[in-house]
Amino acid sequence: QLQASGGGLVQAGDSLRLSCAASGFSLDGYDIGWYRQAPGREREEISCLRSSDSYRRSLDSVKGRFTIARANATNTYSLLMNDLKPEDTATYYCAAGGYCSEFGLQEVRYFGQGTLVTVSS
Repeated sequence: QLQASGGGLVQAGDSLRLSCAASGFSLDGYDIGWYRQAPGREREEISCLRSSDSYRRSLDSVKGRFTIARANATNTYSLLMNDLKPEDTATYYCAAGGYCSEFGLQEVRYFGQGTLVTVSS
């Protein structure tokens, strides 16, 4: 299973790093991704990372601000979020799947519980 952590209440312009820990399986060979769901809105994929060549796909609204990275040695991966904005307020989820492409993370196999990020203005 996957468990996201690191959320909290921050101010606009702050940075926050979310972590996703895998247990019961190894992330080696899995492509990984982060999603978020704001209140009253549909869930959206923020970014995914392909394990074979480190290709990254990111939502336009977070490009240049959010960076997905993996740490295989600890079976975790992260989402570094800089210059946070109030519109980034959401519950953030991590996932692992079969393939990250320009269309997003395909064949999601593991989807973790979320962590809430609240950005005040």
